[in-house]
Formats: sequence, structure tokens, C-alpha cells
Amino acid sequence: MKLQFIKKKNSGRDSSGQVSVRHQGAEQKRYIRVIDFKRDKKDVEGKVIAIEYDPNRTCDIALVQYRDGEKRYILAPEGLKLNAIVVSGDDVDLRVGNTMPLSAMPIGTVVHNVEMVPGRGGQIARGSGTGATIAAKEGDYVHLRMPSGEVRKILSKGLATVGTIGNIEWKNKVFKKAGTKIHMGIRPTVRGVAMNPRSHPHGGGEGRSGIGMTTPKTYAGRPAVGNTRNKKKYSNKMILQRRKQGPHN
Repeated sequence: MKLQFIKKKNSGRDSSGQVSVRHQGAEQKRYIRVIDFKRDKKDVEGKVIAIEYDPNRTCDIALVQYRDGEKRYILAPEGLKLNAIVVSGDDVDLRVGNTMPLSAMPIGTVVHNVEMVPGRGGQIARGSGTGATIAAKEGDYVHLRMPSGEVRKILSKGLATVGTIGNIEWKNKVFKKAGTKIHMGIRPTVRGVAMNPRSHPHGGGEGRSGIGMTTPKTYAGRPAVGNTRNKKKYSNKMILQRRKQGPHN
């Protein structure tokens, strides 16, 4: 299986060529690395032969070569070294980089790349420095404390990988110039009040001025306050404790 292919650019355009998502474009050419989020190669040992930078994500990735010769990329947890042996299965050692069902892990284990639905592949705790903690077990479920502080019920049959995602210092990265964000595909965002009235409802006026209307508007003239999307999700019933609310929530 090919592990890399060129990432296709759309620069925020839809199929008709119109801008459907603003502030995207001018992205540096890059390759997509195919990551093995499912870790479904059961009971076959793999050796870490490289730790690589991935421009498409905040953490590093590890190239694993299995005994049968197949190579796959996985997310690199903190502490995973070159030549380390990793394996996925129902009865494997509790070691950084190994993957097993949540039911096989003791309470207090820190995990990443956690499956919300068994067989779908890891969806939880995949960013740099993140890790979820097994807080309790209840029947067919485990209580998982998310990096945000939220506690959620997850099916214990789902797979998870032991350890915390590496590259923890990424959150301290300072973007010193606009060009860095441009290379990431993020174009500048201009305030509406800095525009002319033809370009934005907030534009115009003499000197510096406020928005001049009772309700803030989007660039297309639609209201920009209040609940603008459906917050009800089918998985909300699995949340036991909401995440910690910050000062601006």
C-alpha cells in the first residue's frame, strides 16, 4: 500500500469554483501520510524504523515495519524510541505504543487514538500532548476523562493505544510572521469594520467606528450571534461530566 500521496488543494472552493470557506489558500505543496488509526494488524510485532515530521498534524509519526514486511505509519507517543517493538492485540503488554481493548487496561491508564465505535479507528486524543485517562469501568463501558476534562462513556470493546501523544511543546510554538500561516494554507482575516461598506455590513464610517447596528452581521449580511448550529448530537447521552468552561465560554 502506498503510504504517501500529494495533497490536493481546493483553497476553500466548492465544485463550482466559488469560495465556500473563506481564509483558505496559498498552501505549500505537501504529501499526505496515510496513518493507521485502526491498528488492526493483530498479534504481529512491528519495529519502529523511523520517527518523522508530518506537516499535516501537530504530532510526529512513527514508521513501523512489521514482521511480514508491511510498513505503516502510526501516531508517535511520548517515549517511543527507534527500534522499539509495538504490537496490537487482545492480550499484549501494557507498554507505550501497544494497542489493546479498553477493557484490558487498568484504571488510571493514559491512552490516545481511542475508538468511539469499535472497528472505526481512533478518533479521540490524536493531537500533540493529548491523552485520555481511564477513570472507571461500568459494564460494557469505561469512563474516559478527555484532555478537555470531559468524562464520557466509551464502549470497552474499542481499541486504544497506551501513552500520551508526543511533541508536547507544539502548543508553545510562536508564529512569528504571516508567511508561516500562509504556508499552512491559512490566509489573513480582515475585520469587517476595517472594510468599506460595499465589502462588509460593518464597513464604512469616518475614522474608527463600531459596527453601528444592533446585531453583528457576517460578510453576507446574516446574523453572527446566537446559536447558529444544532448542538444536539447522538452521542451527548454518553457525556457524564461536561468539560471545564473557560472565561469566554
